[in-house]
Amino acid sequence: MTPVVRLYWSIALLFMPLSLFWLLSSTDGSVAILDLLDSPLQSIAFLILFAWTVIGAYELFFGKSNLRRNYPILANLRYALEYIRPEIQQYFIANNIEEKPFSRERRNLIYRRAKGANDMLPFGTEQAILEDGYRSLAHSLNVTKVAEENLRVVFGGPECKIPYSASRLNISAMSFGALSATAIAALNRGAGLGNFAHNTGEGSISKQHLENGGDIIWQIGTGYFGCRNSDGSFCDESFANRATDDVVKMIEVKLSQGAKPSHGGVLPGAKVTKEIAEIRLVDLGKTVFSPPTHPEFDSPMGLLQFVKRLRELSGGKPVGFKLCIGRKSEFMAIVKAMLESKILPDFITIDGAEGGTGAAPVEFSNRLGTPCLEATYFVNQVLKGAGIRQHIRLISSGYTSTGFDMLEKIVLGADTVNAARSMMMALGCIQAKACHTNHCPTGIATQNPSRARAVNVKEKAIRVYNFHHATVEAFLELCGAMGFDDPSNFTPTDLYSRSDGTAKNFGQIYQGLEEGQLLAGSIPDAYQQDWEAARSDHF
Repeated sequence: MTPVVRLYWSIALLFMPLSLFWLLSSTDGSVAILDLLDSPLQSIAFLILFAWTVIGAYELFFGKSNLRRNYPILANLRYALEYIRPEIQQYFIANNIEEKPFSRERRNLIYRRAKGANDMLPFGTEQAILEDGYRSLAHSLNVTKVAEENLRVVFGGPECKIPYSASRLNISAMSFGALSATAIAALNRGAGLGNFAHNTGEGSISKQHLENGGDIIWQIGTGYFGCRNSDGSFCDESFANRATDDVVKMIEVKLSQGAKPSHGGVLPGAKVTKEIAEIRLVDLGKTVFSPPTHPEFDSPMGLLQFVKRLRELSGGKPVGFKLCIGRKSEFMAIVKAMLESKILPDFITIDGAEGGTGAAPVEFSNRLGTPCLEATYFVNQVLKGAGIRQHIRLISSGYTSTGFDMLEKIVLGADTVNAARSMMMALGCIQAKACHTNHCPTGIATQNPSRARAVNVKEKAIRVYNFHHATVEAFLELCGAMGFDDPSNFTPTDLYSRSDGTAKNFGQIYQGLEEGQLLAGSIPDAYQQDWEAARSDHF
């Protein structure tokens, strides 16, 4: 034992005899009988110091941490401070714009709008508007107003029998099971109040989705929850029973998600409660695995046949798929399959690599996938180049908390936008980053009933409605300030990004395609290699 360690340990051992002497001594210095009732402060001090000494002794001789074995007292102080470091950083150190993924400025804006409070920005911007990567818009002197008929978007292609008129902003996929029952109920009730849609996530449709008035987009993941047989295969009958419900407006097949593309999932048996088992059609208390790919198909052509199957089983409702763009040739393969089969999805949801309401492996979250804006531009251009863009709606999902976030995605090709984390913040999420622990401090991302009760459904539903309404209003004001009465008329040249000291529009940054150009033979270099590698019979 080094001299330094001996010194710290000697100090620790002194705590107990000193506290004992203090506790047992009378005013004249003689030892008195221990009287806890007459000396509560001394008793508490003794218990704290005694516990401290016991912990120090245990760490010194039996501790598993190197640091604790050498410094049994100071090491525990270090780990205690480290435990509360995120809160110290968030509340006392970080400035308004540097926190990730959502800065304090963004969070405060969401909170104020959700509460219906003043959301004005005083004394000028804190953004570094001259830095590379800063995105901006060009305003017009011909200020206008978005026409009433352009406020919503109709989903439904040539084969759709029951089209759906959607808001420009909707709630992105978050499953019951990942979020608490009260959080799901509040989100859905807010969607009902504001006449916008609520994506179920792959956890299927719960009673909270059905009883609160919000339109539903039912997401079908690789586990086929809510429409599966006991062996995990897809069940036509179970799907049809739920998909034909009036509250279900669209069906979305999830191929991959931005936070963890090409990664399956595990629902531990301990979390498979009776309610979740009934909703997902799985066995009570048994661990459930979601494979990384769909058991029902393994090729672009198979995907489109599955889309057609779901459309027929649902009675003709809009059916699409969601993916995070990875290999560009694989998305082009799906487009080639569309051209060959004449089967078109009614919509495609593009999830950005920056997304994620829950938890994901660090390597997947940080290093896989294409960012939302780049992916949205690419998908829009490829569909345009294939001559089928007019038949397919695009939903862009990833990092949306302001009207500008909505607008830049729509400028680059989206028809509507989905938001997830900002909707959680409207419920009261504080970015504690404890979504995967079941210990969410706000009761939103947990299945612990005692925590979930903190979410007041009626009150938080109004905040979700307020946030949606204010964000869409800000989006519409930006459209008008740019001189557009129809958001569908935007082009990539309307969004600017700074590079090398100058602002360039996205038409200058990325190479676009003309209508039908991929079919005409004169394919630009940026697309040619991937287009030639794409095959409709395999990914």
